[in-house]
Amino acid sequence: MKRRKRNNATSTKIRPVVSEKRSESEFMSPKSRRNVRMTFLWITLLIIFVSVSGYLYFLSLDLPSLTKLENIDPALATKVYSEDGELIESLYQKNRTITPFNKFPEELVVCLLSTEDRRFFDHWGVNLLSGFRSMYVNLSHFAIVEGSSTLTMQLARNLYFGLERTWARKIKEILTTIQIERTYSKREIIEMYMNIMFFGSNSYGVQSAAKRFFSKEVEALTVEDCALLVGVLQGQTMYNPINNPERAIRRRNEVLRNLVEVDYITKTVYDSISALPLNLNPSSDKNKIAPYFTEYVRQQLNQLQDSLDVNVYEDGLRVYTTLNSHIQKYMNESIELNIPALQVRIRTSPKMLEMQKTLYDSLKSDSLFNELSTVQIAFVCLDPSNGHVLGLVGGRDFEKSKYNRATQAPRQPGSAFKPFVYTAAIDNGYSPADEFLNQPFVEINDDGTRWTPHNYNNTVSGYMSLREALKRSKNLVSIRLIREITPKLVAGYATRMGISTRIRAVSSLALGTSEVRPIELVAAYGVYANNGVHVSPITITKIEDKTGNVIYRHRATGREVLSPETTQIMNDMLQDVIRSGTGYAIRRDYDFYTPAGGKTGTTNDYTDAWFVGFTANLVAGIWVGFDDPGLSLGSGESGARAALPFWGNFMKTVYDSLDFPPKKFAESPNVVRIKICKDTKKLVAPYCPNQVEELFNLKFVPTETCDEHQGPGSGKRDRRRRF
Repeated sequence: MKRRKRNNATSTKIRPVVSEKRSESEFMSPKSRRNVRMTFLWITLLIIFVSVSGYLYFLSLDLPSLTKLENIDPALATKVYSEDGELIESLYQKNRTITPFNKFPEELVVCLLSTEDRRFFDHWGVNLLSGFRSMYVNLSHFAIVEGSSTLTMQLARNLYFGLERTWARKIKEILTTIQIERTYSKREIIEMYMNIMFFGSNSYGVQSAAKRFFSKEVEALTVEDCALLVGVLQGQTMYNPINNPERAIRRRNEVLRNLVEVDYITKTVYDSISALPLNLNPSSDKNKIAPYFTEYVRQQLNQLQDSLDVNVYEDGLRVYTTLNSHIQKYMNESIELNIPALQVRIRTSPKMLEMQKTLYDSLKSDSLFNELSTVQIAFVCLDPSNGHVLGLVGGRDFEKSKYNRATQAPRQPGSAFKPFVYTAAIDNGYSPADEFLNQPFVEINDDGTRWTPHNYNNTVSGYMSLREALKRSKNLVSIRLIREITPKLVAGYATRMGISTRIRAVSSLALGTSEVRPIELVAAYGVYANNGVHVSPITITKIEDKTGNVIYRHRATGREVLSPETTQIMNDMLQDVIRSGTGYAIRRDYDFYTPAGGKTGTTNDYTDAWFVGFTANLVAGIWVGFDDPGLSLGSGESGARAALPFWGNFMKTVYDSLDFPPKKFAESPNVVRIKICKDTKKLVAPYCPNQVEELFNLKFVPTETCDEHQGPGSGKRDRRRRF
């Protein structure tokens, strides 16, 4: 069988017995292929959606809650007011005062919107055009380098997110911005913005900024003021008008040009306003009228805040105090008037000149001498009827030393303590006419040492009445008296009258050797002006929360510590100190004739000088000395010379300037003024040669008539002696 020839045409291509494997898509129809692509696309979109949703959900966990957004509550400064309505202090971590929209000048709002967000009323929180432009720039740099923040976005950032430049922060900011726009009206957003933003110099909110830079209320701002404040928002340090006035002017004028662009002012007006200087009137802590008082109040608020469940520095409280701004002003003026001459006298005293030479020889500098030789002062004025602290000075310069010498410094009162000695005696049956020997003596101490007290200037005399001894501040009579009635009794009276420091019950207590705090000594003297009732000093009368609810009210409570009879007698004896005693310069040099009582005080070696005195309306006391109790003011710098002038000048100014309601010292029906024989201390007889009229408590009034001077030429016997 012949084999068939193969065709050459087909012999060159031989089909494989088994074909190659085909891809699956070659068997799919075009429709099927489209379905696959769509499925893949949807899966991809779903993954993206889930990822983005998850990321947004993750971010949303850190977003402020709706409740928080609906109750935006920024930290507010606590305001402290004087009794006459003056703002005397603000306490804060952020110095902010909320101001309603209706108090904003129109110029302020226009400056803000024309500079920060011209489409504010047209968008819903996010400006898409600016947003897309910024997104392009940021994506091209793979970082947040340009912002497109609307006013609302800036508000959200300042409320919740800070200045961190990240995509996460930006997304959170946008989400929160949208929610803020849904929650608040445009006016409310502007109001919050202007109250939240930081303007530099520790000023948060436009009201604080207006006060800080211009000493104005926000509604009193001019158009150039508004432009300056809005301009500061772009860079609180760079454009701070106090530290960088030239930059601040340039930035202010940029804001003013924006007003021209939005047709709010004309080019002519711009040319006129832009040429103006800044006209700043910055407020300063150095101008505070009562820094020691307000610091004392702040310390008391710190003690109260836990029990009141408030934060003093964030809750916007209104604190009403007892301070009278006029009285405080007169205290400050008295110090400014009298301190220079006193300081010169002290620094030129022989002891001080010797100390200056010693210090200079060793240090080649006068700085330490100037510091050590700076005389310090404490001055307190109270209303004796309710304990209100009307004025308080705790030192020469609060910026240099915040130590409050009026409330914190225990110092020896010297003779200013003597009224407690005489009070104890009068309250226990002694009369002002009782006499003691005004002669030196020696006391042997428990350790065997000898104590020999003496009078000021070493003067002596014979017998002297208690009234005269207090008036002339005789140490020897006071010591003899305290030894007779016992130091323990006197210490008890001082404690009862409000002295809380430890009192050493020894004979030298009569000379004021136990330390007292000035404010407590002044309050104790208030007992003599307040009919025997002691009222502890207070500074805060009422506290309101930011909505005006009263959350604290102080009710003064006094306690009777002396009988009205003893009080009246002691009051009269202390008036004698000013009428004709060691305090007579009050009348002579200051022409102050309002009924008043008081007492000078001087310690050993003139280290402390005091004057404490009272009227029916006021009680005030001043201490002068050095922080180092080992330094002397100098020979002759007694209470009458170093301290009394401050008191006299102050009281004279107060009573000449302020209208006090007419008020007299209380008088008891159980106190009588009768004549007695000075020799026998009995009721006068017809021929008593030495008669004296004196006040007596009816409980202790003499009942017998003098039997030594019954007729002409009656013999004179020795008087009753007390050694």
